[in-house]
Amino acid sequence: MHKVVLIGAGRIGRIHAKNAAFNPRLQLAGVVDAIADSAHSLAQEYDCPVLTLDQAMDDASVAGVIIASSTDTHLDYSVRAAAAGKAIFCEKPIDQDLGRARSAAAQLSKAKLLLAFNRRFDPNFQALKARLDSGAIGALETLQITSNDPAPPPPSYVAVSGGLFKDMAIHDFDMARWLLGEEAVEVYAAGSCLVDPEIGKLGDVDTARTVLKTASGRICVISNSRRSGFGYDQRIEAYASAGMVRADNVTESTVQVWSEHGAAADRFQNFFLDRYAEAYRREMDHFADMLDGAEASV
Repeated sequence: MHKVVLIGAGRIGRIHAKNAAFNPRLQLAGVVDAIADSAHSLAQEYDCPVLTLDQAMDDASVAGVIIASSTDTHLDYSVRAAAAGKAIFCEKPIDQDLGRARSAAAQLSKAKLLLAFNRRFDPNFQALKARLDSGAIGALETLQITSNDPAPPPPSYVAVSGGLFKDMAIHDFDMARWLLGEEAVEVYAAGSCLVDPEIGKLGDVDTARTVLKTASGRICVISNSRRSGFGYDQRIEAYASAGMVRADNVTESTVQVWSEHGAAADRFQNFFLDRYAEAYRREMDHFADMLDGAEASV
């Protein structure tokens, strides 16, 4: 069993704590957080100690760290963990500054690092990629990725999030790279503020379309909005030379009601914590694979 320490006891940190604590190959050996109440509450829930950052990094028995703290700490904590010889599970992004992110790629090139793009571990998207990779529908030509939140976040969150592209669409950019199998060489984007004027006052957009084109000519269109009006909208369509493969939205149940008035299905799962619960579990299990000796897939 591998000892891991969680750094960051906020919303996403609590998800990772639960998945680490219930993984049979991992032992949640401590919690680090600058807010003492948050650290103590989570540590008590999983019967582990509250640690300082120095204690976590200096403990040779700790095999890995889960970095779920604020974005501005990700790079520095990752570099420090790598220097301490620990495997690293780090929430996205590694840094919001492009120069620092590129520097991180060099500094962490030899580290055992998993950058937590959880959607790669969603069973539906994994099945879609498997169909594409099998060649059963020919060669991939174009992608359509749709990612719409059920409702806009509060302005206080937008102000520190990095904006729609760095905070929200970053997941879709990663999905595009993963499914296309090559990097984009051309990028076109347009954004507007159509949902909440307060978001516009903060210098951000809440609605965007992005077109990516690869060197081979493949094209991906990404649609983002901070409001769908009908739940958490997460869809992918991949068009290939001999067909199309699609991953659709996930509903709260598979129950449908049919009557003289028509047919009705259940609502879509409301937000990412529900929609991607299994992806988060699989992601943590992959970190356990890495501690067992496997290579990181992200």
